[in-house]
Amino acid sequence: MILPIITYPTPTGVEYAPDVRDFDEELFTFIDNLKETAVSASLDALSAPQVGSYYNVVVYREENEFKELINPKIIKKENEILTTEYTSYFPNISADMKRYESITLIYEDRAGEQHSMQVDGALSILLQRKIDYLYGANFLVLLKDKERELFERKLGFKKPFQEIFFKLSNSIMIGMLLALVVSFLTPIQNLWQYLIYSSFSVIGINIFSIFYSRYKSKHWFNLTTYGFVALNLVRLSLVMLISWFILFF
Repeated sequence: MILPIITYPTPTGVEYAPDVRDFDEELFTFIDNLKETAVSASLDALSAPQVGSYYNVVVYREENEFKELINPKIIKKENEILTTEYTSYFPNISADMKRYESITLIYEDRAGEQHSMQVDGALSILLQRKIDYLYGANFLVLLKDKERELFERKLGFKKPFQEIFFKLSNSIMIGMLLALVVSFLTPIQNLWQYLIYSSFSVIGINIFSIFYSRYKSKHWFNLTTYGFVALNLVRLSLVMLISWFILFF
């Protein structure tokens, strides 16, 4: 039986696949179905969570034959490398991942007997990716910082509007502090007036963010937006208080 393969943005629903304890016909039927699904989708490997199953199972193609790994665990990793990868969960979207050129893993067969094997190259990369799914991990979970941001852009993510308003407010306040510092070196006419107008701009941006939040969420109380606004106003108050002491004392 061919099983439906889950694709983004639908979650697999599996955060951790517990070890298989019952080696029975139900398990064997699932493994056969997983192999048939991989063949039908022209995939070189498939992990149970990719079809929404909690079985700790991976199947992979080797020399035109699908083999199975039950309860696989990587016990050794060697030679970290950077790879460009694709996965059926994110169709047609690549990610640059840190992997290991060689791994040693242990696994069990249908009789519950434990085995070990060392794999290198492309198969090593492939099995690392499939085993990640057994622990609820995918590209979005594993990527960090700039790499994650780049991948999110490929997925069409947009920065939250709160973050845009937050950065704009911060930029204005940084400009206010820089003007204050420059005034120690070169007198700036109407500096206090500039600071007042700038503070009005920050307040206006934050008020606008509340109304924009209302427009987007259809609800006046948005805890995230109010958190951004509160933080911005605290920072603005500190900037103005410092400026007032420096300019008038």
